[in-house]
Parts: sequence; structure tokens; C-alpha cells
Amino acid sequence: MITVDFNRLPIRPGYRVLDVGCGSGRHTCAVSRLKEVVAIGLDINPDDVIEAKNRLIYEERLGEQGGGVWGTIVADIAHMPFKDNSFDLVICSEVLEHIHDQETATCEAVRVLKAGKDLVVSVPRRLPERICWALSDDYQNANNGHIRIYKKKELTGLLENAGTRKWADHFAHSLHTPYWWLKCLVGPTRNDSALVNLYHSFLVWDMMKHKWITRFLDRLLNPLLGKSVVLYLRKRKNVKGDYTPRSSVSSF
Repeated sequence: MITVDFNRLPIRPGYRVLDVGCGSGRHTCAVSRLKEVVAIGLDINPDDVIEAKNRLIYEERLGEQGGGVWGTIVADIAHMPFKDNSFDLVICSEVLEHIHDQETATCEAVRVLKAGKDLVVSVPRRLPERICWALSDDYQNANNGHIRIYKKKELTGLLENAGTRKWADHFAHSLHTPYWWLKCLVGPTRNDSALVNLYHSFLVWDMMKHKWITRFLDRLLNPLLGKSVVLYLRKRKNVKGDYTPRSSVSSF
């Protein structure tokens, strides 16, 4: 499930791209398929990083990558081991809703980004997320601890205070919203619901087949039911205000 719309981004050969909170590597793998880029996946969970690495190795063996370089690293978003201005693009997808110190996390993401380059951030959208919280008391903990719900304006302010300017946004994954509502109704940790499993099979089929009808429905319903809000921001060349760069101890 790819949340970032890469068609909006001017990614060129030689670009260094960091996927912060990469999880199992969905966006890292997508970046590695682009022509001659450096794709780095970072996550605090070692098991997730191992899974991302294995996926990248598998795609490399299949010849599905774009001829660039990739790597994975276990690290905390609040203390990333990269020099200032190391990357041409930073992706932070479905991460900030888990982070207690969101200010430090966003400042770190901006610190390692080159001036004039792009940061893409996605989080669960306010209304679908609120419904999930209302339907199930266990939902937050079942998803590795969702500790807050963002308003788009609030998230934009947080990221712009860190030294960026938003230039685009959109909603994504409307077809996934009913799936999470169903999971919350039956219990988010249950695996024996026939209806939930059937819907999950449909989503997997959709991700594998990319049929035009489901892609059309997803785009049509995103303004109303999109599960995620995605912001595209550019690091200011002369950063002032609340942004305070952190020093880093090692280089990429």
C-alpha cells in the first residue's frame, strides 16, 4: 500500500531518499524501483528493519529495482545518525501518530533534508481515526500505540514551524477505511472474523491487480473517506523561528 504519490515529486537519478519509520519497507521498496536513486529505510523496530531488508533483497534478485543503491538502519527518528542536509527527499508515512516528542521528530526529519527539497508526511485522517477510536477502546494499542489524532491544520503548523512550507496535500486509501471500521467493531486483534478476512482479501487483490474500477472508486471516495492525509512540504532555504537543528554524531 503506497501512500506517497511519487508522480508529484521531482525525483532524479542520484537522489538520496530517506524513508523514516519504514516499517516493512513499502515505501523504501517503491523508491528503490526508481531510476538510480539511493533508498534508505530507517526504523526503531529491528524486526521491521529485517523484514524491509529481506523485501529489498528479494526485489533485487527479481531485477525489479532501478539500478541504484539501498540500505536499512535501526535508529530512532528523534536521534538519526546522519549529517545535516543529507537527503533530497524524506518520507515519514504513518509515524508521527506514534511519537510522544513530535517536535523533536519533525525537526530531525527537516534537519537531515537539504534546503529546497521535499518532505512528505502522512498520518491517519481525523474523522476516520476518531470513528475507529469510538468503536474500539483497544484500537490505539492494537496499532502500536496511536497516541494522538491530528487535524490537518495542526499537522501543517507543526511541520512548517520545523522549517518547511506546504505546497500540496491529498487524502489516500478510502477503500481501507471501512476495513478498519469493521476490525474495530469485531475487535482489532481478532483474526477469525469471516467478514473482516474477506474484506482483507479484497484489499490484497486490489493492491496486486490495480484494476481501474477500484482505482477509480478509491480516487472518487478519497475526499470523503480517505484513511490518510498526505502533506507535501519543502524545506525553506532560510529557516527561522522555532526550528532548532540538532547536531549529529555520524555521517551518511
